[in-house]
Amino acid sequence: MWNTKDVKTAPDSWGTVFDPNNPNKGKITAYDDPIYIADAALYLSRTQPNLKITNPYELTQPQFDAAVSLLKKQRPLIGQYWNDYTKSQAAFTQGDVVEGTTWQVIANLLAADKVPIKTVLPKEGSTGWSDTWMLSTKADHPNCMVKWMNWVETPKINAQIAEWFGEAPANLKACQQTADKSHCDTFKAGNKQFYDQVKFWATPTKNCRDNRGNQCVDYSKWVQAWTDIKG
Repeated sequence: MWNTKDVKTAPDSWGTVFDPNNPNKGKITAYDDPIYIADAALYLSRTQPNLKITNPYELTQPQFDAAVSLLKKQRPLIGQYWNDYTKSQAAFTQGDVVEGTTWQVIANLLAADKVPIKTVLPKEGSTGWSDTWMLSTKADHPNCMVKWMNWVETPKINAQIAEWFGEAPANLKACQQTADKSHCDTFKAGNKQFYDQVKFWATPTKNCRDNRGNQCVDYSKWVQAWTDIKG
């Protein structure tokens, strides 16, 4: 997302937030979480194919080191790391930041407040996630929980959840039940071409989940590296 008053040329790549010569140095924003390392890895998978990154969440040590190095170089550009969408919204509204990572719901709120922003899915793709309900193996009342899960998956309830939280519904029939009839278009629900470019979050483990075996960097090291990146 970017403020069109400050960013005159519409970006189409994540390269803009990693460019040390970006004129908006100090006003770039990025998500505040160790999983953001995957964003750097995704960018590198497209721009440095010699690293042979096939999955941004399954990184060998050299691949991981490259992503961490990129984020350390990015650090001077960052004006705000955020994990609270209201803080991101406020920073864009006040002009403290003018471009960087965002959620669709933040863009919607800013647009409603007449803040001049635009968004794009960068050509390298993006990371993302799917919110889920999970059933505990030690649930006291599993039958009740199953009924709850079946209920929230129904079109009407799924539509209410998606609109209230600001996300695409899991049940596409919910698109016929939303109060805002453009909701599913806004959140690209059912747009396979769009979601094929989204790498959904997965917890990094030592097991690369492929023929590389236990050669990948697990999440505990991502957490340590993120502390080092932010300084």
